[in-house]
Amino acid sequence: MKTLEIKGASREDLGKRASLKLRKKGNVPCVIYGASGNTHFYTHENSFKNLVYTHETHLVKLNIDGKEIKTVMKDIQFHPVTDKIIHIDFIEVFDNKPVIINIPINVTGDSAGVKAGGKLRMKRRNLKVKGYTNDIPDFLTVDITNVIINQSVKVGDLAFDKLELLDPKTSTILTVASSRVALKSEAEIGEESPETAEKPEEAPAGE
Repeated sequence: MKTLEIKGASREDLGKRASLKLRKKGNVPCVIYGASGNTHFYTHENSFKNLVYTHETHLVKLNIDGKEIKTVMKDIQFHPVTDKIIHIDFIEVFDNKPVIINIPINVTGDSAGVKAGGKLRMKRRNLKVKGYTNDIPDFLTVDITNVIINQSVKVGDLAFDKLELLDPKTSTILTVASSRVALKSEAEIGEESPETAEKPEEAPAGE
């Protein structure tokens, strides 16, 4: 898991008006949920570009007024109209304690079902896992090479070294659905099969 370092300043006034003033200047109010208490701080929205707008998981070293705290992002809120970041929650982590975190899924391979005309449909983009920070990858790789039409990949089908998957095992991650192209191909194969082909008529005896 990659590490990002972000500097911020602590907040004393936690009211709505204070938060609004910060946002007007391009800052984002944040909170760290720590072992010894919560830390409220803010920093400019540009500081989070490499954290938020990426498909990878990051360990975040937050430097708040000179004090460094190792964290991971827990939750983020966006403005419903402008899509600007309006608040971020972080949780303090430790090397000797497991952490629960959502990790993005990275699909690899050319699905046999997609090659046959099926459509890949993603049901989940992230998986919730539990593990030590040193064992958490940037993303979770799911190989779909052998996935055929009408077949799904579920949480219970996967396993990752030193990580515990916390989502229900029956939860579907992706599926390759049939399409008109795939159905047409299957029909053509059926028409050309020996079982369905017409047999030539036999000539009457004596002719």
